[in-house]
Amino acid sequence: MKICVTLLLFLVVFVSTAQKRSTVVFEDFVTDHSVRDFTPAVLRAVDYIKKHHIQRLVFSPKRYDFYPDSTVDKYVFTSNNDEGLKRTVFMLSGISDLEIDGQGAEFIFHGYVSPFNVENSSNIRFRHFTIDWSRTFHSEGTIVEVGNHSVDVRFGPEYPYKIESGLLLFNDSLGNDYPYGSILEFDSRKMETAYMARDYYLAGNQPAISLSPGVVRIFTPDLTGTVGNVFVFNPAKRLVPAFVVADSKGVTFDYVTIYHCGGMGIVAQRSSNFLINHLVVSRNPKKDRVLSVTADATHFVNCSGFIRIDSCVFENQMDDATNIHGIYVQVARRLLPEKLLVELIHEQQYGFDFIRPGSALEFVHNTTMEAYDTMKVKSVKRLNKQFTEITFDKPLPQEMVVGKDVLAAIGLYPDVTISNSVIRKNRARGMLIGSRGKVIIERNIFHTPGAAILFEGDGSYWFEQAGVRDVTVRDNVFDNCNYGVWGNAVIQIGSGVQQEYRSASRYNRNIRIHGNTFNSFDPRILTAYSVQGLAFFDNVVHESSEYPNKFIGSQQFNVSDCSDIRIDKPQVRADGATVSGR
Repeated sequence: MKICVTLLLFLVVFVSTAQKRSTVVFEDFVTDHSVRDFTPAVLRAVDYIKKHHIQRLVFSPKRYDFYPDSTVDKYVFTSNNDEGLKRTVFMLSGISDLEIDGQGAEFIFHGYVSPFNVENSSNIRFRHFTIDWSRTFHSEGTIVEVGNHSVDVRFGPEYPYKIESGLLLFNDSLGNDYPYGSILEFDSRKMETAYMARDYYLAGNQPAISLSPGVVRIFTPDLTGTVGNVFVFNPAKRLVPAFVVADSKGVTFDYVTIYHCGGMGIVAQRSSNFLINHLVVSRNPKKDRVLSVTADATHFVNCSGFIRIDSCVFENQMDDATNIHGIYVQVARRLLPEKLLVELIHEQQYGFDFIRPGSALEFVHNTTMEAYDTMKVKSVKRLNKQFTEITFDKPLPQEMVVGKDVLAAIGLYPDVTISNSVIRKNRARGMLIGSRGKVIIERNIFHTPGAAILFEGDGSYWFEQAGVRDVTVRDNVFDNCNYGVWGNAVIQIGSGVQQEYRSASRYNRNIRIHGNTFNSFDPRILTAYSVQGLAFFDNVVHESSEYPNKFIGSQQFNVSDCSDIRIDKPQVRADGATVSGR
C-alpha cells in the first residue's frame, strides 16, 4: 500500500513538474521593466520556445507596447492584402503545440509593425488578449460644414495631420505617414455607414486648407455629407493585418479581441483546421472611433479541412466579416503541347503560390465560369511573383483560350460552420462564401449595409475561385440589411458569369435557405442566377420602416437562369420588428 501511495505521489509531482516546464511566463524574458518596448522580450521568448519545445506562453493582465525597431525585415506576400517588407513581433515559424495565453493582456502596437505571423506551424492557440494601435492606420473627422465645392472637417488629436504643398497628409509622432485611398461617411448616431453612402475613391492626397487648429477645408470633387457625421479616410493599402496564417494546420482563437489593424483581422492561406470562438472584431469602446479594422474581419484563401466560427462579433470593419475562396490564375501563353504559362492578375494576389507537383487543376472558361477539363500537374517553375510555368501529365485542352481562361486547384475545400455570431455596422457585405465543402450558416444576426450573404467568384477582376456545392442557411435573423450600396438583395447568389452565358452556367449549386427571419425595409430578399438546386422555404419576413425604402415595387425574388428551384412565399408580417441590442 505504501508503495502505491509513494508511486502515486511521484506521478503527481512528475506531471506537475512537466507541466511547469512546458509553460513559460513572459515576464521572465523582460530584462528591463522600465523600457517602453516589449518587442525584444517577445523575440527572446519565441527563440526559447523553439529551442525547448515550450507549449504555453503566459502574459500578465496588463498593457504591453510593441514597436518595430527590434524586429527583423521579411518580404511577405499575403493574398488579398498588399505585399511588402514587413516587420513582425510574434514570428511563429516552424512551431508546434503552442498556446499564447494573454490572461486579459492588452497588446498595443506602434507604427508599421505586424502583430502575428504563423507559418509552417501546427496546433497554435491564441487566447484572451486584445489588439490595438496607438495611432490607427485610418483617420476620422467630423463634418462641420458642407459647401458647394468643399467640406469642412474637424479632426481630434488622435488623428494628427499636416497641410503640405496644399495637400492633406496624415502622420504620427514616430514620423510615419498614413496615405489614404478613399473616404466613406459614417452615421455618428447609429455608428454605422451612413444610409446609401458610397466610397469616394481618391487618386492621392486631397487639396485642403487649414481653417483653424483641428479644422480643415477639403476640396474633393462631388464629396458631400451630413453635418455631424464622420468621414473615415481609409488607408490606400492593406499592409498590416493582425494575424497572418500561412501553410499551417490547427489554429485556434479563443476570446481574442481585435480593435484595429491596417488590413484584415485574420487572413489565412494554404492552411487547414480553424477553430474561432468568441472572437471580437470591434471598435474600441474606450476610444471615440467608428471603425475597427480597415479591411475584412477574417479571410481564408485556398484553405482546407474545416473552418468553425462560433459566438463571434464582427462589427464596424471596413469590409466583410469573412470571405472564403480559392484563387484563379489566367492562361498567359501556350508553351508546349503539355506546358503553359499562367499569370496572377490582381496585384493583391502577386506571389501567392498554390500550384504544386501532383496538384489537380480545373480549366475554366471565364465567360461561363464552368470547368471543361481537369489535369494533373507534373512540374512547376515559378518565374517571378506574377508568372509560373506549369507542365501537365497530358496535352493541354484544344478549347483553352489564351488570355481569357483560368485555372484553379480542386479537391481540398474546407467544411465551414458559422454560428451564433453577430455581423453588423461594417462597410460592404456580411459573408462571401466560396467553399465547395459542406457549409452551414446558422443562428447568426446580420445587420449589414450590403448583402448579408454573397455567393460569387469570378475570373475577370478579383479572380476568386468559388462555386459552392452544399450550403445550408437556417435560423438566422437578417435585420434591415441593404441600407447601403453593396448589394441588390439580402442574400445574393451570382458570379462573374457574363450576361449572355448565364443560361448555360450552373456555377453555384445546392443552396438551402430555411427557417430564417428577415426584418426588412427593402423588399429585395433573394437574387440568384446560374444556380443548380436552390430552395427557399419556411422563412418569415417582417416589414420594417427602419430606413427609407428606395426600392418600392421591386421583387422579393429575382431568380433567373436557374434549375431545380423551390421558392415558397414567406410569411409577411407588417409589425416592423427589429432585433433588440443593435
